[in-house]
Amino acid sequence: MERKVLWPILVIGLALVVVPFAMGMPGKTAAGQRMLNDFHPLMQAASVQKTADYYNNVFTPLGAVSTQFTNAATDPQMAQQLKPLMPMLTPVMPIFAQVPAGLAHYKPLVSTMQANVNDYASVDSLPNFRLFTWFFVIPGILLMLLSGYGLWHEGALKLHHHAHPTPA
Repeated sequence: MERKVLWPILVIGLALVVVPFAMGMPGKTAAGQRMLNDFHPLMQAASVQKTADYYNNVFTPLGAVSTQFTNAATDPQMAQQLKPLMPMLTPVMPIFAQVPAGLAHYKPLVSTMQANVNDYASVDSLPNFRLFTWFFVIPGILLMLLSGYGLWHEGALKLHHHAHPTPA
């Protein structure tokens, strides 16, 4: 094998070792693994279903009730009906006013969780993300060792015969 072919292999190997560390891959993959671990109990099918049930069957109906309470100020009939409850409702009226916006805010979260249960399970089944850096570094080290051996030891293994003409 010609030595000039080994130099690019050495450079590729060096890049495979250096680039993951230059990009901060060990820290990023560790963070990714922590995130997967933290979301594991939340992203199980039963937990996601429970979250969706709370959202759809508890909080969404609460939104309709909160709207009625907050509209009492503009609806005289509703205001009259709620008058006995107003001492109890007055402190929570600002909270009731935020319920529709909160429902709108959390709906995409619940929908996204429901849509990604299988995708989460697929990603979670991968090897530990902390190993990801080594999927680059180990082949890089091997390429450097192999090309380095060829570059620095090939000359010692070749026998060069130089012809010396003898006078006749």
